[in-house]
Amino acid sequence: MGTNRRAASLRVGALAAAFAATIALAGCSGSTTPAASGSGAASGIKIGLITKTDSNPFFVEMRESAKEAAEEEGAELIALAGAFDGDNEGQVSAIENLVSQGVKGILITPNSSSGIISAIANARAQGVIVIALDTATDPADAVDATFATDNKAAGVTQGKWVRGALGDAAPQLLMLDGTPGSTVDTFRHDGFLEGFGLKEGDPAIVGREYTNGDQTKAQIAMENLLQRAPQANALYTVNEPAAAGAYAAIQSAGLTDKITIGSIDGSCTGVQNVQKGIIGATVMQFPQKMASEGVAAVVAYAKDGTKPAENFNDTGSALITDKPVAGLDSKDTAWGLENCWG
Repeated sequence: MGTNRRAASLRVGALAAAFAATIALAGCSGSTTPAASGSGAASGIKIGLITKTDSNPFFVEMRESAKEAAEEEGAELIALAGAFDGDNEGQVSAIENLVSQGVKGILITPNSSSGIISAIANARAQGVIVIALDTATDPADAVDATFATDNKAAGVTQGKWVRGALGDAAPQLLMLDGTPGSTVDTFRHDGFLEGFGLKEGDPAIVGREYTNGDQTKAQIAMENLLQRAPQANALYTVNEPAAAGAYAAIQSAGLTDKITIGSIDGSCTGVQNVQKGIIGATVMQFPQKMASEGVAAVVAYAKDGTKPAENFNDTGSALITDKPVAGLDSKDTAWGLENCWG
């Protein structure tokens, strides 16, 4: 997207040093970024970042933004990732690896909101501040703070838009969820149903599949769902890759004018898909803000022991659509393309 790739208000600084090395770790992949030259305000501070994967555009954006923020501070970022969405074991190994490297803080998007708790506790016991990005832990106070979208609120917004877009049609809803055990999946799913006006188990929900937020898995899942429920007219998707995979299945089935699709992410590709009519609406998140604020929190802790005052810090969201629904605030795709990521 060139200069429109990120909102100016969310930028955290230009790159000051090049990519330096790659760390191979069983169950993980990762990279290190050396400390920037310049002021050296945080010289010697090592910050770890562990994302769910290193390929999803959302986490690529988060990694790049964290790298920029660390370099702006003169700190060193060590970035690792799970091998796949759901790879809890790989993230446990990554935490242990980062602690052994002497990081002052770890930023993590947990693959398992509860399965990672013991490893986080061990890191904190050794004086490492741990901050969750994007995905909350369960319990939430297992980390020192969380910087994330209010995923339930984002789900509510998506649900309200899809229900409003259906008008008077009786809903026949399909749901493409993410990864079992993830708070992101749970909050978005529950929020969507609340916004849509349904309860779990309602007969209007005619099918549900997990996709791990993966486009290929979502396409296969949608193909299976359409075989069982060809009458579907509404679709919840946990993220934009899932929406893209679902659309491919819907298009193959000749049902593109029959099913209203809602999603969450706010990538430039996703916003373009809204503009093209592939997705009806998406709820934009701001991974750049999660990453930069997380880095700033670690630097503050390293300097004087200060920790974030609040456990949960909402980094905001915005509904993007060219088909607004009465009573629901939204931005059009022109705004979305000016503020998208990836």
